Amino acid sequence: MFNSLNEKTIFRLVLGLSLVVFVLVLVLDSKVLPRPETMPAFGAWLPRLNALINLTCSVLLVCSYRAIRNKNVSLHRRLNLTTFFLSSLFLISYVVYHWMSDETRFPLDNPLRPVYITLLVSHIILAAVVLPLVLLTFWYGLNNRVEQHRKIARWTFPIWLYVTITGVIVYLMISPHYTH
Repeated sequence: MFNSLNEKTIFRLVLGLSLVVFVLVLVLDSKVLPRPETMPAFGAWLPRLNALINLTCSVLLVCSYRAIRNKNVSLHRRLNLTTFFLSSLFLISYVVYHWMSDETRFPLDNPLRPVYITLLVSHIILAAVVLPLVLLTFWYGLNNRVEQHRKIARWTFPIWLYVTITGVIVYLMISPHYTH
């Protein structure tokens, strides 16, 4: 179905989906949506799950890069599909957690706060940037548009890898301050 769509339509779909995700995250941060009065027990485990997913995605992205450098397209494709699936699972888990939970703030008096804030801000900005890049890279790859896939993957890979790695680091830095 998607391979019959023209590029303009694909760009519109990618932009639309990316904007929907972005607005959803903003709405969650504004606490506009009604939330459960108490967080279910599984909710406390979601940040750990998210960090584990990010760590796994980091490893899979590096393995995928090595696979394509070794011209193993089949392995590259399987690893990227797995990474895409896990990143989608991460997004769902992230949304559920932030819907149910109060925000945890890094202590103002902690000397690592500037490092944490720098990592967090860069992580958030690049996470928003990488979603449309990932979607376009996948569309090109799945439709065997190899030249376009390569061009955009040169940008997508390092940004996606940075986002997954900084996601783990941000979790490790904030997790001692969780109240649940």
